[in-house]
Amino acid sequence: MGLFVLFTIFYIAKGIIVPLVFATILAILLHPIVNFFVRRRINRLIAIVITLFLAFSVIVAFGAFLFSQASKFSESWPILVDKFTEILNQIITWASGYFDVDQQRIHEWITTTKSEVINTSSAAIGKTLITLGSGVVILFLIPVYIFMILYYHPLLIEFIRRVFGKSDPGQVNEIITQTKTVIQRYLVGLVIEAVIVATLNSAALLILGIDYAILLGIIGALLNVIPYIGGIVAVALPMMIAVATKSTAWYAVWVLASYYFIQLIDNHYIVPKIVASKVKINMLFSIIVVLAGNALWGIPGMFLSIPLLAIVKLIFDHIEPLKPWGFLLGDTMPSLLKIKPIFKKVKNKS
Repeated sequence: MGLFVLFTIFYIAKGIIVPLVFATILAILLHPIVNFFVRRRINRLIAIVITLFLAFSVIVAFGAFLFSQASKFSESWPILVDKFTEILNQIITWASGYFDVDQQRIHEWITTTKSEVINTSSAAIGKTLITLGSGVVILFLIPVYIFMILYYHPLLIEFIRRVFGKSDPGQVNEIITQTKTVIQRYLVGLVIEAVIVATLNSAALLILGIDYAILLGIIGALLNVIPYIGGIVAVALPMMIAVATKSTAWYAVWVLASYYFIQLIDNHYIVPKIVASKVKINMLFSIIVVLAGNALWGIPGMFLSIPLLAIVKLIFDHIEPLKPWGFLLGDTMPSLLKIKPIFKKVKNKS
């Protein structure tokens, strides 16, 4: 009942909780920079303002670059639609001959489906405008939240110490320090991983001569945060562009091979060395938490789900009674030799 009430509150109050979670993650990322300025004998309030100015300057520059790339893509969108239509007509001709289906019926079904999609889209325009309006409000709220979290950081830490440190204050201090350090390293590692993957994706697409290579490479790196599902969408987009813009489908195959090779590098070198293998989540809970995040908070929930679960695992790993739960979330498989004797003992007792 408690879990049901908790998740109901998360769903109802997502407009408040989602920006607060984003702000908390960004505040954890920016806290070492604030400490850097404070160690240089700069007033703490001024250090926070300088850190926020630098961070949002980078974000605005990145957003402007993405917008310029997306505007070029939107200009070419009608040409891509025409090419996709031409490919679709060829597929219809092949399917009608292979499966002995009348082409007219297929065209009628496509026309009906298209009109239904248009009607559904036009009905959803109002909801989309409301969502965009709330998104603008959230964009103004997040900097305020980050400033407040950074400013009241000593107060929040002291609150945790007073709540949980009555029995053993030294252990609580150690857990807080270690967990905060590991979370910061993990989040910084995620950012570095995204930059490296975006660079590799863009380079591969540029070598293959795929249009909008930089935009697709960055989108692929952002989707890479969502495990398994994000990787499929990330490779599907450039493959579709390759099919629509190139004379042969072999370019799509080369895109798939390139992304597969980049994923091997990411999984076997970048994640273990940079993000740290200590916070790898197993496939079962990764998929569950991504679907749960989407059900609770939509697309922002999908992006937040894995970092939040990794943070929860880190906390579990540093608290003795919760270590079994941290082990359950991880991807370390126990040896079968340790499991077999347990079953033998059970059989002997029976």
